[in-house]
Amino acid sequence: MKNKRVVVAMSGGVDSSVSAALLKEAGYEVIGITMCFGKAVGESGKRPLCCGSEAIEDARKVANVLKIKHYTLNFSKELERYVIRDFLGEYLAGRTPNPCVRCNRFIKFDALLNKARALDAEFLATGHYARLEWMRKTKCYLLKKGKDRNKDQSYFLYSIERKNLPFILFPLGKLEKNQVRGLAKRFKLPVHEKPASQEICFVPNADYRGFLKTRLSQMKRKIKPGPILDLGGNLLGQHQGIAFYTIGQRQGLGISFREPLYIVDINAASNSITLGRDKDTYAKGLIAQNLNFLYPVNKPRLDLKVKIRYNQPDVRAKVSLSDLPNQRNTSNITAEVKFSRPLRSVAAGQAVVFYKRNSVIGGGVITEKIS
Repeated sequence: MKNKRVVVAMSGGVDSSVSAALLKEAGYEVIGITMCFGKAVGESGKRPLCCGSEAIEDARKVANVLKIKHYTLNFSKELERYVIRDFLGEYLAGRTPNPCVRCNRFIKFDALLNKARALDAEFLATGHYARLEWMRKTKCYLLKKGKDRNKDQSYFLYSIERKNLPFILFPLGKLEKNQVRGLAKRFKLPVHEKPASQEICFVPNADYRGFLKTRLSQMKRKIKPGPILDLGGNLLGQHQGIAFYTIGQRQGLGISFREPLYIVDINAASNSITLGRDKDTYAKGLIAQNLNFLYPVNKPRLDLKVKIRYNQPDVRAKVSLSDLPNQRNTSNITAEVKFSRPLRSVAAGQAVVFYKRNSVIGGGVITEKIS
């Protein structure tokens, strides 16, 4: 791989740092880029960078150890345009967005990939636990689950444009997390004991409700209280605004009842929330739109496995497409997904991802559940 240039998205964490180290060891010319989103967040009015000044410094220290070039680039406009606006709008509409999916689609594997090309790099690499494999039969790259099934992140990557797959590297795809920690020590990286971040990067202290309040107040958008109903339409109480609630939620409802109640529906048109019992949280299927396919699909009826959230096991399902996808346009295609067994808390706005064995066929955004 001598002289092949690769840009590595370096967050300052263990995974991206080891990715850079492995590529350097393999003979690539490695350039590290840390994305910062220098936008004021939180109620303090200060300017803590979304990726964090500590993260930038950690990435710089790793780059110094590896003796590679390192740059910090501002992607605040892209974050605002493609991720934060959608995040706010989806919650206002009573849906539960997935900002990591949109970040991967529009920022990491589009805007950052373009930056890599501007630096004459042949590849962009990240620390995701996923694999890419060239298939001779179909003459295309296949996105596959990472070897470490507890860390597999293919769910968040389904929305990458298929044309970009040949220019992406996932150095950790065949490794498990404990191996990555071991490699970090072997490479003497200063972040080898750094804990993994589980937070949404632009939401301070994992307080998404506080973030919504602050940003919507700045936009002069009011969050209106409304009725909490049971399945019969009877009034049970009042909510503080549909943006603060998600499907399947049990805590923080302020309702006393003889048995646990869960949110089973959020209706933006009536500004109401409906509660039901545990059995009412299950659905037999869903409808999805905004589809993206990473594998050629030549028939409208498919027997696949699906995931409706990152940490949930696959379940078998029948997927019916309203039309056959092509590489140019899938925006008008709808998928009807029927599960082999009922699944709990199907939430509009979340992603449904289609798998065949360990390979990602595609996915889309859930628009409604089939009760």
